[in-house]
Amino acid sequence: MPKVAPRAPAPSSDNVVRWLDFTPDVFALARAENKLVLLDLEAVWCHWCHVMAEDTYKDAEVAKLLGRNYLCVRVDQDARPDLSNRYEQYGWPATIVFAANGQELLKNAGYISPQAMRKILQDTVSLAKKRPTATSAASSSSSSGEKNSGGGGEEFAVLSPSLKAALIKRHKDGCDTKYGGWGSYQKFLDFDSAEFAMSLGLAGDKDEIGQARAALDGELNLLDPAFGGLYQYSTDGDWKHPHFEKVMAIQADGLRLYSLGFLLYKDPKYLEAAKSIAAYLSEFLIGPEGAFYTSQDADLRPGEHSVEYFALGREERLKVGLPRIDRHIYSRENGLAASALTYLYRASRDPAYLERAIKAVDWVEANRSISASPGGYRHDAADTAGPYLGDNLAMGRAFLALYEVTGERAWLEKARASADFIDRHFQIDGRRGFVTAAPNAVMPTFAPQPLLDENVSLSRFFNLLYHYTGTQSYHDQSLRALRYLSQPDTYNQRRIFVSGILLADGEAQNTPLHVTVSGGKADAQAGALFAEAIALPVLYKRTEWWDDKEGPLPNSHVQVPVLPRAAAFSCGAGRCSRPAYTPDDLLRMVTRLAASNQP
Repeated sequence: MPKVAPRAPAPSSDNVVRWLDFTPDVFALARAENKLVLLDLEAVWCHWCHVMAEDTYKDAEVAKLLGRNYLCVRVDQDARPDLSNRYEQYGWPATIVFAANGQELLKNAGYISPQAMRKILQDTVSLAKKRPTATSAASSSSSSGEKNSGGGGEEFAVLSPSLKAALIKRHKDGCDTKYGGWGSYQKFLDFDSAEFAMSLGLAGDKDEIGQARAALDGELNLLDPAFGGLYQYSTDGDWKHPHFEKVMAIQADGLRLYSLGFLLYKDPKYLEAAKSIAAYLSEFLIGPEGAFYTSQDADLRPGEHSVEYFALGREERLKVGLPRIDRHIYSRENGLAASALTYLYRASRDPAYLERAIKAVDWVEANRSISASPGGYRHDAADTAGPYLGDNLAMGRAFLALYEVTGERAWLEKARASADFIDRHFQIDGRRGFVTAAPNAVMPTFAPQPLLDENVSLSRFFNLLYHYTGTQSYHDQSLRALRYLSQPDTYNQRRIFVSGILLADGEAQNTPLHVTVSGGKADAQAGALFAEAIALPVLYKRTEWWDDKEGPLPNSHVQVPVLPRAAAFSCGAGRCSRPAYTPDDLLRMVTRLAASNQP
């Protein structure tokens, strides 16, 4: 049993809520004092979190009720991915009340007024008195983190034709044909839906090309015209009522999607959008050593709407001031940013973006590596509840993306190390996928749970890593995550946004287009061919640069010849091309192969 923390000080005469850290000590203290535990899960960039902190938690009667019956903890959801992922469907702020044994008694989404909070606090105390003492539902609902003992070659579930058709129907039915994008009230670019529409378009579905472009065009309304960067979403069913916070995950996915949009559709406005996001990151969300910060607030002054501020031009805003920037440096956010920057490097061919990506991952390696476990990364400098899947998955994807755009094998080895760390720490069983946090003795009450989006990303990462390395276990782990995604309890979490599952399934059942450049790393012709290869208008591909001085490729099931001059070979759908000696020849060759090879 954890050591009981010293008793929290009683509320002072001005009725200020006393906030404790979210540790096992809180629950031990709650049992000793016969109190409930209230968790205020907030985001530092969130307007309504600021309003609730000022209005609700500074209300004298609310503070009195909390002091009498509750121990209170406040957590920044960006700092605790295990809690953020567990309660993300509730939005921020999220209010969760627990019994002293960790059992959830109440979960509430969004802002709660002082009047409503008073009633909630009183009613929850009455409810708790009527409930029998029980083992925490949270702790009994998950395993202790044991691995499935299955080895290579195991049989795994993939989407049946009927399920795949049903999920595609959800994707198509969820499209907003009036304003573009998917969903009707909150407007934002769902990145998996847009990418899936792109993939269907490459396979010949012209309607899906239109839907993908309409979504990209709609999201342009959320691009800050003064500073760059994407606002998080718009309300009122259109693209004209933005919430102004800027979150790294949104910037990274937008950067990647607009870069892909330019590569596929050659529309310069998409490349300009990607460059605008990158410029925002470089001006506002980057530290002095090249690592990226986490987010920027929606409010110039916390709790006050800032519509008038964001209507100002750049110079006028700078005279007034800047919304607060969260300067925490997390591994996940840096991995996401680095991976996205490799896509802008493909699209722009500007090496400055590649250099920026490398700086970010180098900083994380130097400052967030887990020395006792190679390949693993902490979330933050102080990471008592980690490690987390999101950090390690984002870093693994960044390493693989860097290998794809450089051909440097050191990056592939780092991607493998991250994958092996994930396999060791986040797998519980084949049917339940990979969990969001490693089982941790610090918070045993909250057993880690799998998350749909993380298992989508993991399945795609492990599948592509399998094709680059030929390592069978990566293929098996990709399908293990897909097994979780193919369960009704998983895909029925979403009414519309199921396209990530379809992307993972399509890639697992197909072979990526494989382009290999044969030639020395110092050869200018080979460099030009490789630059064309990584910029090809194909979503699902494997690009490699083979310099025979480095020995065989990591996955050398296809042998290409050493020729008197640099050449590129395109392989896919069970066949390989003749050599292409110029970038134009390579593009024409791949165009003929790609259509039959898209998942």
